[in-house]
Amino acid sequence: MATHHHDSPISLEPPTRARYVVLGFLCAMAFILYLDRICMGQASPEIQRDLGLSLTQMSFVHMAFTLAYGLFEVPTGRWGDKYGSRRVLARIVLWWSLFTALTGLVPFFSFDSGHVVPTPWGYIPLVFNSLVLLILIRFLFGAGEAGAYPNAARVLTCWFPERERGNVQGIMLTFAQVGGALAPLVAAFLIESVTWRWTFVVFGCAGAIWVPVFYFWFRDLPAQHPRVNQAELQWIGPPRQMPHHDPLPWGTIFAHPSAWLLGGIMTMASFVAYMFFSWYPTYLQEARGVTRQQSGNLMSMVLAVGAVGTLAGGFVSNWVNNHSRHRQRARRLICFGSYAGAAVFLAASIFVDGPTLSAVCAGASCLLMFGYQAHWWASVIELSGKHLGAMFGLLNGVGVFGAMASQFLFGALADYRKSLGYTGREQYDPLFYMYVAVFVLTAICWLGVDTSRPIAGEVGDDGS
Repeated sequence: MATHHHDSPISLEPPTRARYVVLGFLCAMAFILYLDRICMGQASPEIQRDLGLSLTQMSFVHMAFTLAYGLFEVPTGRWGDKYGSRRVLARIVLWWSLFTALTGLVPFFSFDSGHVVPTPWGYIPLVFNSLVLLILIRFLFGAGEAGAYPNAARVLTCWFPERERGNVQGIMLTFAQVGGALAPLVAAFLIESVTWRWTFVVFGCAGAIWVPVFYFWFRDLPAQHPRVNQAELQWIGPPRQMPHHDPLPWGTIFAHPSAWLLGGIMTMASFVAYMFFSWYPTYLQEARGVTRQQSGNLMSMVLAVGAVGTLAGGFVSNWVNNHSRHRQRARRLICFGSYAGAAVFLAASIFVDGPTLSAVCAGASCLLMFGYQAHWWASVIELSGKHLGAMFGLLNGVGVFGAMASQFLFGALADYRKSLGYTGREQYDPLFYMYVAVFVLTAICWLGVDTSRPIAGEVGDDGS
């Protein structure tokens, strides 16, 4: 252990930059996370046709991931609080990569087939048909991804001083959005070239490469790392987010209005975001009449513009944290304006005729929507104190309710409108009104967020 660094006198040597290698690992992880998550949306039309699934049945596949992601966020974040993030993150990425690859191995027969399985005891009905098996694999994939962001938040808090944290949060989240933006484009190309099955296998390999390199190099605390000198330790500041076993103060959490508001904001943001992640390529193909490759290009453009918003939001958050005399008020007003603008652009995307212009409006909406992320992270870090892993997991995990509601409602309502005889844009466009309304409600919720009183045991840059 290199903990002796803290006992050394003030160093005159230039600081090392090991913390930026840490940032590189987290950026790569976030990139792969969204690459693996978003490719499902692009592959959905092919999976539906191949396995004979309806839109409603496909919505259950999307929801299986989201449910597991929400259920396992708090316990996996809590593991990071107890044992440190190094082992937990390695397990997370390895697990989700395995089940990304296994998605492509779902059997070829359809949901309605009457297959049976020969056994030594005779023929039995096939319980794990393609739909059930696909749901199970996506559930386990979601369980694997759970806890990635809570543990990443712990790592950033340990390895970076507050004056740099907004920028690095924005950079890491931008890489996630870039992964999401590239996923439809790359997935569309691979599906065309090697089928959707091998596409998932290819994507699953990326995380398997990341895990051993990260585990060999990374340490939970900067003082434990041989590449960190005394000058960099002084720049980072006293240790923060030390592993501990203190119980969560559930009473304080449930009594804190901002915990409810931040959880609600994540729920509503997920409601809109997962429409884009899960259904937007289907909308472009079925309602706007574009080809598979065109839908991949437009989807990538939409999420790429969202990545620009994420990066800009990180720099704005950093400026607010370091220079604003009233950062709580500034953060509230910025996020209110962002979501109000996102509602306007999303509404505009419904009424324009050309698919490209509609996607441009949707991209502008994503730019403003995803700009909130660094502000939300900063608010959760301020609110959580020493329970950051578990609290982040809780407030991020409740987004599962919004995500699942969106994934189900979009598919089910599209099927319902189809049963009424609507097709094309008449079938899909009215569904976007509920997303516009959710944007407006999210903007209003931001006006009430106040994190000046943490839930317990604040762990600030003074080490308290």
